[in-house]
Amino acid sequence: MDQQVTKINIDNPTTLFGLKVRTSNMNEMSGKGAKIAGLWQQFYTDIAPNLTPSSKVYGVYTHYESDVTWEFDVFACTDLQVTSPETEQTTLATGNYLRFSAKGAMPQTVIDVWGQVWQYFSNEQCPHIRAYKTDYEFYKSSEEVEVFISVE
Repeated sequence: MDQQVTKINIDNPTTLFGLKVRTSNMNEMSGKGAKIAGLWQQFYTDIAPNLTPSSKVYGVYTHYESDVTWEFDVFACTDLQVTSPETEQTTLATGNYLRFSAKGAMPQTVIDVWGQVWQYFSNEQCPHIRAYKTDYEFYKSSEEVEVFISVE
């Protein structure tokens, strides 16, 4: 897997549409109460069939209770305006982000990138501080992902 980190600033908010769950890393890693895999399964069953070839797919992490140890919202979403009783809207916030990118087989590649994100920010010499505002995954293709982490 090839991986790179770049600091960027996003000036324009992006509105997205999709499905949402509230979870925590403890629930996801322990397997007890894990919701993210089911969220993506529902997204690919209910929403993905309506996407166009130019539609973009995102995973958005927002409304952090505090930091990685507490609850947060996760959206499986797209830039295509889709409506259903389950669909919710979210916005990719403007601000400073670190972009981690990688290519490889999904979902293992995105799981590995998140491992690199946690390792990067747990390093005592890390020059950046996570903002815990909006973090997101942008799926550039079936084998390429960019993970954007909000920083102060």
